[in-house]
Amino acid sequence: MTVIGVFALQGNVREHLAMLTQVGVEALPVRRPSELEQVDALVLPGGESTTMYKLARTFELFEPLQKRIADGMPVFGTCAGMIMLADKITGGTADQETLGGLDVTVRRNAFGRQVESFEADLEFAGFDSPYHAVFIRAPWVERVGPDVEVLSTVRSGPAAGRIVAVRHDRLLATSFHPEMTGDARLHGYFAELVRTH
Repeated sequence: MTVIGVFALQGNVREHLAMLTQVGVEALPVRRPSELEQVDALVLPGGESTTMYKLARTFELFEPLQKRIADGMPVFGTCAGMIMLADKITGGTADQETLGGLDVTVRRNAFGRQVESFEADLEFAGFDSPYHAVFIRAPWVERVGPDVEVLSTVRSGPAAGRIVAVRHDRLLATSFHPEMTGDARLHGYFAELVRTH
């Protein structure tokens, strides 16, 4: 059976574990290198990106994660997880580190602070009907590399046209929180990506 881990040092861990179980994979919280070794793929959840990279360092997960990503492990980053995967970030702290691997530039808190959280229906590549997305202090993608596929953009409002979902080979990232909607299609999409790579 496919085993997908969820980075469990911070963020919406329980919700992601539940969604992964719903789409028929074994879901495992990952807090240490020995647990990382047991998974075929990983979800980097929403949370606070600066806290997440510091905790990854503290728990000696940072380098093992970087190595697994470089070696081709599929990873799904949501909100702060998107920031963690990005090769470049703007609006971060001066010392902020990312795991890298995703050839994009991401702007932290691009949609504003907590009060500017919002929900929107998105057209999503490969989905027959719109995906209802929840954005909380979300980033957006400012630049994509030549091999990065844009899966979704904001359709209307002040952020119209902004890129909020991308895929680069085995790496998938969204600005929003798919674990908070009850719509398991994105977790299913990722599970399928894991099975076919």
